[in-house]
Amino acid sequence: MRRGRKAFLTGPWIITALVVAVAGVGFGLYWFQPWKLWQDETVEEALPEAAATSAPPAARSATPSAPTGPRTLARGDLISHEHATSGSVRLVELADGSRVVRLENLDTSNGPDLRVWLTDAPVKEGTAGWRVFDDGEYVSLGRLKGNKGSQNYVLPDDVDPARYTSVSIWCDRFDVSFGAAELARV
Repeated sequence: MRRGRKAFLTGPWIITALVVAVAGVGFGLYWFQPWKLWQDETVEEALPEAAATSAPPAARSATPSAPTGPRTLARGDLISHEHATSGSVRLVELADGSRVVRLENLDTSNGPDLRVWLTDAPVKEGTAGWRVFDDGEYVSLGRLKGNKGSQNYVLPDDVDPARYTSVSIWCDRFDVSFGAAELARV
């Protein structure tokens, strides 16, 4: 009997168990990316200027029009969901008519696969708000550039911002909101 037990502990079963354990740890590290909890990425972008006109000088009006600057269409303050999150959000129309979602003074945790979503979901406090943003309509504006700082996300031309009422810092990997802001029209 002892020989059988010893063969079991040194045989293919132990090697298989070790291979499965190492693969499991490797997958867990890839999936959860725990090192991001200690890594901050700060991004400081200025509000973009309107695109310069490409019309030749003769085609331009002889009387210059009054310059129009960026105009805030909506704004809101970020609240915490799954992770402590603070800062503000502005929906800004630039002089050329293009629009951006601007995160200002963002401070949240880093995480795997974070996105910025423009959504039609209501912002709810606490755990009730963690998973509501993928229930309705949303537009992904791209990966979160940094978990700290101020940054801009261009709205596609075919997106009507009047249809959306909130912005979420969304973890696509775990389907949870890190934080969100209700947009109030200005």
